[in-house]
Amino acid sequence: MEILRTLILGSGPAGYTAAIYAGRAGLNPVVYEGLQPGGQLTQTTEIENFPGYPEGVDANEMMDDLRKQAERFGTEVRSAVCTKADLSAHPFTLTFDDESVVQCHTLVIATGASAKYLGLADEEKYRGQGVSACATCDGFFYRKRVVAVVGGGDTACEEATYLAGLAKKVYLIVRKDYLRASKAMQDRVFNNEKIEVLFECNTLGLFGEDGVEGAHLVRRKGQPDEEKFDIAIDGFFLAIGHRPNSELFRGQLDLDEIGYIKTDGPSPRTNIPGVYAAGDVADPYYRQAIVAAASGCKAAMEAEKYLQAENL
Repeated sequence: MEILRTLILGSGPAGYTAAIYAGRAGLNPVVYEGLQPGGQLTQTTEIENFPGYPEGVDANEMMDDLRKQAERFGTEVRSAVCTKADLSAHPFTLTFDDESVVQCHTLVIATGASAKYLGLADEEKYRGQGVSACATCDGFFYRKRVVAVVGGGDTACEEATYLAGLAKKVYLIVRKDYLRASKAMQDRVFNNEKIEVLFECNTLGLFGEDGVEGAHLVRRKGQPDEEKFDIAIDGFFLAIGHRPNSELFRGQLDLDEIGYIKTDGPSPRTNIPGVYAAGDVADPYYRQAIVAAASGCKAAMEAEKYLQAENL
């Protein structure tokens, strides 16, 4: 059976940065791309906040650059999805959907997190054309425009407040008749004249010719006084949470209540020596490409130290 020194699951900024550092360290890393080659960043159109691209860069182009850089240092990239992971013994054993079975001495998990969507067909239709799950990533494109944020928790309030600093107006679409956010976050929203909170509202769909131009909403759905109405918007932001792609490791690695992989403080070390978590799968707070890349660097450096210490 093939035994690798370093195997990396995931091909986003964390995975490819780990591969670059592992490759330069002579660890002969192998990256398995997973279901979404390039990671969730490829769902964004243009990246303007990643250092080194003063004019911005197409998301797919940037990820292709990272892949080429990783391959330059000896990384092998494979197109398969991990379906089973046995971390109970060294070397670790992983099974993939092409029926291959591979063992590795060190494992970097960079499988990311998936944004939760409402499940509307229009979300997919307008993805990259007005629909986004990251205000920090895409808010810049909506300066002096009108946007909507869906959600009623801290994240939604934070994103609405952030967007209010850029946009002309922000609608906060809240399913319940109250905000779940902390008192401090609620105060920020209610005290911001650019934010209008639409309580007891659900989104029925989006509309627009060459991108999002508005949303169909319903207030007090199913009640006698149900009211359907439209709002004109240029951007539609989801802020109803993320789901870390960690289910494969449940029962083996320590996860928090949501499913994010727990690491040893600021390091990428998990509760199993030789296994490291990098990027959004272990980051419920920042979820930025540059932060993910930095954690991938740390994971590769930790893997190198582990292999040296174990004479592997």
